[in-house]
Amino acid sequence: MHRRPIRILGALLLLGAVAAALLYRDRLDAAALEAWVSGAGAAGPLAFIGLYAVATVLFLPGAVLTLAGGALFGPLWGTLYNLIGAPLGAALAFLIARYLAHDWVQARVKGPLGRLMQGVEAEGWRFVAFTRLVPLFPFNVLNYALGLTRIGFLPYCFATLAFMLPGALAYTYLGFAGREAMAGSEGLIRNGLIALALLAAVAFLPRLVLRLRQRPPPSA
Repeated sequence: MHRRPIRILGALLLLGAVAAALLYRDRLDAAALEAWVSGAGAAGPLAFIGLYAVATVLFLPGAVLTLAGGALFGPLWGTLYNLIGAPLGAALAFLIARYLAHDWVQARVKGPLGRLMQGVEAEGWRFVAFTRLVPLFPFNVLNYALGLTRIGFLPYCFATLAFMLPGALAYTYLGFAGREAMAGSEGLIRNGLIALALLAAVAFLPRLVLRLRQRPPPSA
């Protein structure tokens, strides 16, 4: 009985934080990120990871942060920090949705929507992997939506981390290549070609996954 007021208060606080974040989202640009991370000194990577996680929870655009990660930290460390920050935020959003609304949704979901959720739950981590590779739904919204299902938390986290890698690598390298181009450094053509190749691979990967999913199983 005492949990309901706490859940309502938590939901209201979350809605307020999301509204405030969306109101000031224009201030989240590359220059502001660079100044903020540089001001954090040696703790800059941790500050960036924390910011990425919070931004994911508050529905702020992750693409800006992924590109900034490549520009600020390079392709290797940038990919690592992006692959910590984004999945961490996805895990937090999943837990928030599960704690605040899971029981309420389960008690009311019936009909076609209920069958859809049962299908998602039957797929388990495979559905999470598919949606990370084939972004049919917005990333931030999907994190909360999956928290309303009975998909296990650890399979969700592992699938999110593993199958976000191709996109994170491509867009992090794109941010790095853009920073190098603005600085007029050597290897401009090489970096540009690598970035284009990675983006092309990420764009082709969803088609490959869809074809594999649509292929009929081999007969016994």
